[in-house]
Amino acid sequence: MELAQLMDLRPQPAAGLLMMLTRRCPLRCAHCSTGSTMTAAEPDAGNLLRFTGSFTSADHPETLLLTGGEPLLLPELTAELAGLARAAGTRTALLTGAFFARDVGRTPGGPGARGVLPDRIRRAVDAVDHFSVSLDAFHEREVPRAGVFRVVREVLDAGTAASFHLLGTGPEDPYLADVTTAVRREFGDRVPMLVNSVRPVGRAAADARPAANRGPAAGVAHDPLRALPCSMAAWPVVADDGTVVACCNQDTVDRRPVPPHLLLGHAGEDDWPTVRRRTTGSPVLRAVRTVGPTRLLARHGGPAAQATRDAGYCAGCRALGEHPEAVAGAERLASGPAGALLDQRAARRQREAGPVAYVRRHGCAPYADLVALPGTGS
Repeated sequence: MELAQLMDLRPQPAAGLLMMLTRRCPLRCAHCSTGSTMTAAEPDAGNLLRFTGSFTSADHPETLLLTGGEPLLLPELTAELAGLARAAGTRTALLTGAFFARDVGRTPGGPGARGVLPDRIRRAVDAVDHFSVSLDAFHEREVPRAGVFRVVREVLDAGTAASFHLLGTGPEDPYLADVTTAVRREFGDRVPMLVNSVRPVGRAAADARPAANRGPAAGVAHDPLRALPCSMAAWPVVADDGTVVACCNQDTVDRRPVPPHLLLGHAGEDDWPTVRRRTTGSPVLRAVRTVGPTRLLARHGGPAAQATRDAGYCAGCRALGEHPEAVAGAERLASGPAGALLDQRAARRQREAGPVAYVRRHGCAPYADLVALPGTGS
């Protein structure tokens, strides 16, 4: 499964599921969006296994994305979840910080002849359909680039598709020009790249500089009545405490209580068919995905919604429930079969535009073409 296939599915409601296996991580990257540490609470593995076990051949997400924290701190759980997903027809992708490659190039002699991947982790990697590793200036203070490259080389040699998730401070960051050139020099077009900008969440929230990409219209003045669909509300997210939310924005994933219109359930109480129905059937989520929260607030919220709208795209979405008139507008717009059709058409338009257009809108636009490199199919 190549990166472009994952990005192609991203606008489709319930086509994927993001699952935080843990908030623990042995790295201390300064930009970490989740603020992960090794003292964070462990997840309830039983809940995650039960929820993934509720996938069936007739009703399952197309892809399951395992993330954290650092999911490969739990390699046996990773492999078991991937096996359950595959049995139902779901392909699994994994995002890691490659903590196990920290000493490559720093310790005399380096890793043993068997390579960088420890046996437990190798088995987990072999179980997934796509392997993605984070690489950026912050990670490189923790894990050397040479170690990350060796990991990816081993993964490719084992027959698993791989990609890089790269971050910079913005399109002009010289680090991005350097690292993307280095990746293509090392791997040619075999490893696609998803390039994004650091966002002010988690540990990065203490740094006022990263201000890009707070929403689909970040940094761009626009007519508040213009439709600005949000596909970030397309895939459910299982947070590290088992709560299932409708949005992958980290501020939303971490918020407790979750705004009611963004709460989809709990992995310990609900199953996948229930979460899928709530994702695809909610008129408010349909409206967010088709016209966006800014338009809902501007068109239906009245004068009282002005301050909420001005707070920003994602903040406005989280606060929709505070404006009953905006929720009522969403109900009128997106209820019933007509709302379902509107939702499907919006997703289809985004998918027809392709993964490069999607990343150009939500990621670091000058590097969007790198998401569509051929990968191992070249």
